[in-house]
Amino acid sequence: MADVDDIDTMKNFQGFERIDRELSRYPYCIVWTPIPILSWFLPFIGHMGICTSTGVIRDFAGPYFVSEDNMAFGRPTKYWKLDKNKVYGSGSNAWDKAVHDASEEYKNRMHNLCCDNCHSHVAMALNLMRYDNSSSWNMVSLCLMSLIYSKHVSFVGFLKTWLPFLMLCGVVVTITLAVNLR
Repeated sequence: MADVDDIDTMKNFQGFERIDRELSRYPYCIVWTPIPILSWFLPFIGHMGICTSTGVIRDFAGPYFVSEDNMAFGRPTKYWKLDKNKVYGSGSNAWDKAVHDASEEYKNRMHNLCCDNCHSHVAMALNLMRYDNSSSWNMVSLCLMSLIYSKHVSFVGFLKTWLPFLMLCGVVVTITLAVNLR
């Protein structure tokens, strides 16, 4: 019978880095979920987290608190898979160390919706690992890159992201047409 360590090694070797939507495991990914009301009006603004090499989600969820596998606004609706080979020093150890160090730093910070938030936490992790040979990741670049490169986890994730915004747009268009057609 195989030893537990052997099973863990085989598990890592046989695609442990695979995305598992049911368990919310997104190895080497940045994950995103909408923030109620705010994302309804601005669907490109939401809550962001970064995952370890095993897919554990870390997110700066509030003042002096970085959660693990329990995102502040629910399960991810979008993910952006990053290339672990673009990490300075390569490999899962460099990735995990950067995520850990950024999380430890943010456990000592006050949360600020506009200036020092979940996007800043993810940016710090990417800067620490020098992802894509860059140390200039920030909230704005992450917001834009996530909007462009992320994928929805499912059709339901797509609806959670876009349906409230589309409904608000429909209401505005309906009211505008009703007022202007009188």
